[in-house]
Amino acid sequence: MNFAALRQRLFTYALALACVAPAAGQGPQPPLPTTRLSAGIHLITAEVAATDPGRMRGLMFRESLAPNHGMLFVFDQKAIHCMWMRNTLIPLSVAFIDDEGAIVNIEDMAPRTETSHCARRPVRFALEMEKGWFAKRGIGPGAKLTGLPRPR
Repeated sequence: MNFAALRQRLFTYALALACVAPAAGQGPQPPLPTTRLSAGIHLITAEVAATDPGRMRGLMFRESLAPNHGMLFVFDQKAIHCMWMRNTLIPLSVAFIDDEGAIVNIEDMAPRTETSHCARRPVRFALEMEKGWFAKRGIGPGAKLTGLPRPR
């Protein structure tokens, strides 16, 4: 292999690594859009993870959440979606939410685990908040959230 071909191959590998590193949680990530939700009198600022890369990254590598902040996962299809906590550093509670905004079930999740936490019936949304956020406010299954995006 001549020098020019070797240099081109190394450039291609370096470019590929530069593209993969941010997806793996290394390096700066573009901010996700936010939305305002409400659960009765409680206001929530939620980052919206509505794409595969956003949903895959989720809240990984975060060391804290601001008060009343969380992440809303919006799925393309209504299904029994599951969440897990690989590379997530903070304990979270996840509420699985149906198309009408009703909470189906809430699961507490330990950091840095790969245990699956699943919706009890098909849903299109999951809202992650700091662990215990829902319980501290008396919000449980059947409670309604408003401000969710309309299903496509």
